[in-house]
Formats: sequence, C-alpha cells, structure tokens
Amino acid sequence: MSRFAETNPLASEALKRVSDLHPKASGPAALDTGSQALPGPADVAGVAGYLRGLQQRIVAQVQALEDRLGDSGVRMVQDAWSKPPGERLQGEGLTCILEGGQLFERAGCGFSHVRGSQLPPSATEHRPQLAGAPFEAMGVSLVFHPRNPYVPIVHMNVRMIAAHPAQGEAVCWFGGGMDLTPIYGFEEDAVAFHQACAAALAPYGEDKYPRFKRWCDAYFYLRHRQEQRGVGGIFFDDFSELGQARSLAMMQSVGEAFMPAYQAIVERRAAQPHGPRERDFQLYRRGRYVEFNLVWDRGTHFGLQSGGRTESILLSMPPQARWAYDWQAEPGSPEAALLTDFLPRRDWI
Repeated sequence: MSRFAETNPLASEALKRVSDLHPKASGPAALDTGSQALPGPADVAGVAGYLRGLQQRIVAQVQALEDRLGDSGVRMVQDAWSKPPGERLQGEGLTCILEGGQLFERAGCGFSHVRGSQLPPSATEHRPQLAGAPFEAMGVSLVFHPRNPYVPIVHMNVRMIAAHPAQGEAVCWFGGGMDLTPIYGFEEDAVAFHQACAAALAPYGEDKYPRFKRWCDAYFYLRHRQEQRGVGGIFFDDFSELGQARSLAMMQSVGEAFMPAYQAIVERRAAQPHGPRERDFQLYRRGRYVEFNLVWDRGTHFGLQSGGRTESILLSMPPQARWAYDWQAEPGSPEAALLTDFLPRRDWI
C-alpha cells in the first residue's frame, strides 16, 4: 500500500475495495478478470480481448442500473461496425448505447480496434526508431448523461497503441482516465470519486494520482470560458514509463475502478427530487460539455479529421442541451455554488 493510502483512511478503504474486486491489482501482473490471467502488452490480440470484455461488463452493469433504478424497459443497443476496404484505417468496433432511459437519458460505451499502415508523425516524434511502422490502436471510451440533474455526467477512457517494428515485439504505450462533471455539486461525491482514482493508481507509484489529476485539470478546461468542465479526476496519455507490462496493468486498474466508483454516486443521487429549475440548469451545463468536446477535445478533432466513424465519435454528445445569452446564476443559489465551490481547481483529497 502506498504512503498516501496509509495516511488517508478513506483512500485506504477505496484501495481495499479495488483489491477485493481485483486481487492482482497491486502487483506487476495484469488484473484478474475472474476467468484467466490477462495477456502481456506484446499479445495485442489478447489486450483487445480484455478491452472487449471490459466494455461488456460495463454495459451489463449500466443495463442493470437502468433496470433497477430507472425501471424504463429501455435496452442498450449494440451496433457492431467495421471499416470498409480501401480506407486509410482498417478495423472494427462495437458501439453500445442506451437512449431514452429514466436513469440514463443517454449512455454510450464504445470499443474500437483499428489498424494503420504506418504511425503518424505525431506518434513517432519521440520514437524515431518506429517511423514507418504499422500500428494498431484500441480502446474503450464512454460518456453517461443521466436524466436526474443530481447525478453527474461521467467520462472514462482506456486505450493502447501498439507499433509493430520490422524486428522485435510490439512496442506499446497507453492512455486513459476518468472524470466527473456534476450539474449540482456534492463534496461527498467529488471526494469519493477522487479517492477511487487515487486507489486505482496507488500500486503504481505515489506520484501518479497527483500528477494525473493535474493533467486532467489542465486538459478538461474550457479556455474560451475560463472554466473547468467538471471536478476532474485523472488523465494520462502516451504512457509507458513503468515498462510495458506494468503500464498495461495500470491502465487496466483504472478501467476496473471506474464502475464501482461511479455506481456508488448514482445510487446516492438517483432518487433525489428535482423539477423544471434543475432540468433547465442541467441543459445549460450540458451546453458546456458540448462546447468542450467540439472546440477543445483532441480525440474528437482527430477522429473527425482522420475519417473516423462519426456516430461513434459523437457518442459523447448529450441528447439535449441549451444556451442562454449571458446567463448568471443567482448569488447564493445551488447553481452559483457549482461555479464558485466545485469548478475551480482544488485538491479533493
């Protein structure tokens, strides 16, 4: 256990919950999925299989939450796709989406596995020895937009890129993270979410959570509004400094920690009463989410500019949003508290 967890009882408990669910999370090996040991990063097909399994487990949990807390009868649609021959990128994926639920107004979770003939220059700037190498990119990405304004929006992503040099095994690097975007802020929720992030990273070094938290705060920032998108979480990219095996294990630890952390918040807030005022503010704040994703998000830009699958790329968009000219929250209101007490960058744990 890290010194952070030893000195923070809440973080220690969060780490224990992750360890109970995934006993191998604290070691250098990959996480236990409950069936068999996960592959090393050089086994690219095995990693893709793990990511498919992660997607399906999350989808099943989302459906179970909708059935139990929403009772809407709405089912999550699964849409398998593949890139047509002749396109620059080849590959396939599975887009899973629930729309019109009583708990989740829109919840999308996508898996993609694409292949290219050579790495783009941006990927080889720090790896000149891999210039011209074919590559694969795979990952799971999700965004959930709940119907109740008191249940926060959430985003999670884990991904791996593998280059295949002419000589030797695949060279892999990783990215991912998770972040929370409340409409109405609750300190309990923000603290618990950050504790789960810290616990997932604790086995991989005491520096990882504070470093990836700062990275998340810097990334999910609307510069044109001078405003954070939410209360943050963790974000990392282009990561392999722990060696390929432990970097993969860290990515998996983040993926496995996500649903227990978010589900606890959903269950706390799903039945909270709300009315037209809260709905109106929810739609207004969703507008900020749209602005970030279309104006600033590098993944959205890359996907749209490189000929990616538009329906999958825009999975993160809310079903409804609104804008109001120069709207100001009433001083002292819960809406104002989001802007003054929750969106400014702060240490949550």
